Amino acid sequence: MSPPNLTVPRLIGAKEGILAVYKPAGMLAHPSAEAQAPDLISWLRSQGGALRKALPAHRLDLETSGIVLCAQDPDARAALGRAFEDGLIHKTYLAVVIGQAHEKGVIRRPLQDARRGHALDAVTRYRLVEALGGFSLLSLQPETGRKHQIRRHLQGVGLPVVGDTRYPGPRKVKVPGFPHRLWLHAQVVELPSGARFECALPPELEDSLKLMREGAAKVAPSPNEPG
Repeated sequence: MSPPNLTVPRLIGAKEGILAVYKPAGMLAHPSAEAQAPDLISWLRSQGGALRKALPAHRLDLETSGIVLCAQDPDARAALGRAFEDGLIHKTYLAVVIGQAHEKGVIRRPLQDARRGHALDAVTRYRLVEALGGFSLLSLQPETGRKHQIRRHLQGVGLPVVGDTRYPGPRKVKVPGFPHRLWLHAQVVELPSGARFECALPPELEDSLKLMREGAAKVAPSPNEPG
């Protein structure tokens, strides 16, 4: 597999002392001795202004792109962390999965937590945005924050995320416009106050979606053919 299309982080917006930063796929939110990859904290420290002293208040998977909330003030970061834990911050992700999803659904499946040594309740809501032949574009809202929750939940209901080598489907599927990365993007984050940050899809996912639409159109029956 080719490496992910790594773009540069950027500031999306700032509200209430909170900085929303775009993290590309292939970048860690925090440095790790276990993974050799660039990290968002190092990038922040290389910047000027408010970004230089900001630190992430939560994590986003290495393979996932999208919004990471940061703050300069330790108390503000702690408050954000508590708000995430209490489910007061609402996140919306976009994902393309293998398979044909229902119009909407709720996945309620406990997930094993390695650190705690037992399963924890986990809830993910999803809505079908667009059918793409043998694939589905989904909008997802995790109501809990378990490790790899969206990916594990979707694999568990037979809808693995395109490009997920850790939680794959039972068989390999050829993907039109495969982006050479995990097809998962943290699109929207909404704070308890109602303040909202939104991050557009990165170019590699936009291009992939266009090609998948074209591929789906080619295999769809014409209006004069039986469906």
